[in-house]
Amino acid sequence: MYETEANRKSSGSRTTRILTVGFVILCVAFLLCAVWIKRNVYASKFTPVSLSQQEEEVLDSKLALLRDNDPVPAEKIPLPGKPLTPEAYTEEGAKREIQFTERELNALIANSPDTAEKVAVDLSDDLISVKLVLPVDEEVPVLGGKTLKIHMGLTVSYEESDPIIALKGVSLGGIPLPNAWLGDLKNVNLLEQFGTDDGFWKIFSAGVRTIRIRQGHLLIRLKE
Repeated sequence: MYETEANRKSSGSRTTRILTVGFVILCVAFLLCAVWIKRNVYASKFTPVSLSQQEEEVLDSKLALLRDNDPVPAEKIPLPGKPLTPEAYTEEGAKREIQFTERELNALIANSPDTAEKVAVDLSDDLISVKLVLPVDEEVPVLGGKTLKIHMGLTVSYEESDPIIALKGVSLGGIPLPNAWLGDLKNVNLLEQFGTDDGFWKIFSAGVRTIRIRQGHLLIRLKE
């Protein structure tokens, strides 16, 4: 009889311990779930990149090259109400390169009302990574009116002889999405997949000689 009573007490104590441990695990899981939802379903906007004065001047000079091929010399800057000085078109000595740093790209993004605080770009070797904070349409069930945090990577190794642009992956709140949900496009060379059609990728690859991504830097060389 004593053994039976002792076994009953031992069994009750073990059950209590199991319930206690289960309750603690449930509380921790609930807390982690709440933190994940707060960070990724009610995602905060990104802090925009702010360039120093020297960085601003460097970026302005690069943008001037894109706009005008060369910054306009002082003697050719038109006075108010005066026409531009006529000038023969020439490509002699023209640079066919576009270079930006990671900070410059993020500063340009921050200057656009549509992308400010919603997009952040990271440049590492042969990889462009983009973080997005996307608002969900109010009419979408459950998630309507919320904001989602999405992270995606694009592998870029673009030399004229062997160009590769491929989707490395997409994650939602740190959880990688299955390849099937991405149309089976993970690690697929988009230039090979779609470059044969008369569309964006074919036109794009026809005009680009090199895209080189290094830590914090982007270089694009165009063809003639």
